[in-house]
Amino acid sequence: MTLGSGGSSVVVPRNFRLLEELERGEKGIGDGTVSYGMDDADDIYMRSWTGTIIGPHNCVHEGRIYQLKLFCDKDYPEKPPSVRFHSRINMTCVNHETGLVEPKKFVLLTNWQREYTMEDILTQLKKEMAAPQNRKLVQPPEGTYF
Repeated sequence: MTLGSGGSSVVVPRNFRLLEELERGEKGIGDGTVSYGMDDADDIYMRSWTGTIIGPHNCVHEGRIYQLKLFCDKDYPEKPPSVRFHSRINMTCVNHETGLVEPKKFVLLTNWQREYTMEDILTQLKKEMAAPQNRKLVQPPEGTYF
């Protein structure tokens, strides 16, 4: 995120940016089907996060609750976090053995921009669940984990 006027810009430091994201995640997002927060409140580097997505309507994911882990390394938000499903899921952009969201198969990570957030990632993954290539894929039993 950059602030400024008249062509000047100020880059918001990493920790301020993450504090902003934490505040948004704790308040809840939109219709409540996507949420996120820190794994460890004592982690001063704010690296490890947990996300939750409730599957979208009218597809095989409807009503399912998916847990994800997001890891924001020291170069976040310049580079995207690593994103891994903890809950087993069958999607074209997710490695079936590890749960890792593969950056080359998930457009938001492929074309990452500093302005993108963890909220954007979770919201886009939810949309991807309902996309034609994923909406009818056979899913592992609910409640199974990587």
